[in-house]
Amino acid sequence: MKKIALVLKTLVLTTALAGLAHAGGTAERVNINTADAATLDRVLVNVGPSKAEAIVAYRKANGAFKSAEQLASVKGIGLATIEKNRDRIVVAGGGAPAPAAARAAPRPGVPAARPAAKH
Repeated sequence: MKKIALVLKTLVLTTALAGLAHAGGTAERVNINTADAATLDRVLVNVGPSKAEAIVAYRKANGAFKSAEQLASVKGIGLATIEKNRDRIVVAGGGAPAPAAARAAPRPGVPAARPAAKH
């Protein structure tokens, strides 16, 4: 019985230490809006040279990515690949937000809001 307990403790300790070693290494991150194909290939898991080139081509044709999920629009990139790389993907420079005036502009056919009357 003591041998079984010792073996179990050893397994638990080994597993815990392996988990700490794996968690301690931080994954390299890559901005999918600025990285070249070679960097995407190197940093992203399950993304080889052809998929990396497809990401760059998609970005050039369609503009900057606004979210990691938008990578699924690239041929050969699925949601599973995005999830595997979630901690590696940075989305920066995905386009500036609309100016305040554009956000406040009324929609066609909808009257503009009137300013509150002062008493």
